[in-house]
Amino acid sequence: MSRKLKALIVDDELDAVEFINSIIAEYCPLLDVVGRAYNVVQAAEAITRTRPDLLFLDVEMPNGTGFDLLAQFPDKDFDVIFITAFNHYAIKAIRFSAIDYILKPINIAELIDAVGKVLKKRQERSSKGNEGLQVLMENLRSSLPSRLAIPTADGMEYLNPKDIIRIEADRSYTWFYLNGGRKILVSKHLKEFQELLGDRYFFRSHNSYLVNLKYVKKFIRRDGGCIEMNDGALIPLSRNRKDIFLAQMAKFHG
Repeated sequence: MSRKLKALIVDDELDAVEFINSIIAEYCPLLDVVGRAYNVVQAAEAITRTRPDLLFLDVEMPNGTGFDLLAQFPDKDFDVIFITAFNHYAIKAIRFSAIDYILKPINIAELIDAVGKVLKKRQERSSKGNEGLQVLMENLRSSLPSRLAIPTADGMEYLNPKDIIRIEADRSYTWFYLNGGRKILVSKHLKEFQELLGDRYFFRSHNSYLVNLKYVKKFIRRDGGCIEMNDGALIPLSRNRKDIFLAQMAKFHG
């Protein structure tokens, strides 16, 4: 990287701003803090004036949220690390969009790790714009986020969960099987996607499988039970999950 990245810290808590600034000064030599802001109005002015590469952005602030701030900038050519409370309503949308975040109280190692992820993304990203932030703003407008960010060998890809037929674990990797016959290999564990998709129409039929109930063709009772999907795949169904699966299917088609 030929130059330091310009960082802007936005948080209404003075102690948090000072703490983040001290961590950057000691552990993040590739960042240069060019400004601090304590509310949305100050932050908007600072972004326009300093044109930062990276925002450390508190979600909840007086007189507006971090999302209100982002909405003021249609062309988001900067990255964001959100700072938020664990139980905030937006956590799932943030994770769905693969945007980095750290939880309060701020952990030094987690902040350093989040900065490292941003630096890596910026090196891999071909375009100047930040599609992940655009996707986040879309996902926040819906009670069920509509675009799931998945990291592939070629970069970040954004899928509509409705197009996912099934997800299959392959050791520390995960295969996505999509409507239309396409499949994608992702370097994340299946558990992470169950946490994001489990409250929709996805069901964990087995330790290694997550199926979209929309694409279930039928339940086959032989050999302990399995699920036939619309694409012809036969998915094992754990014995202790059979009753839950049948109840879910009845509810789904009811």
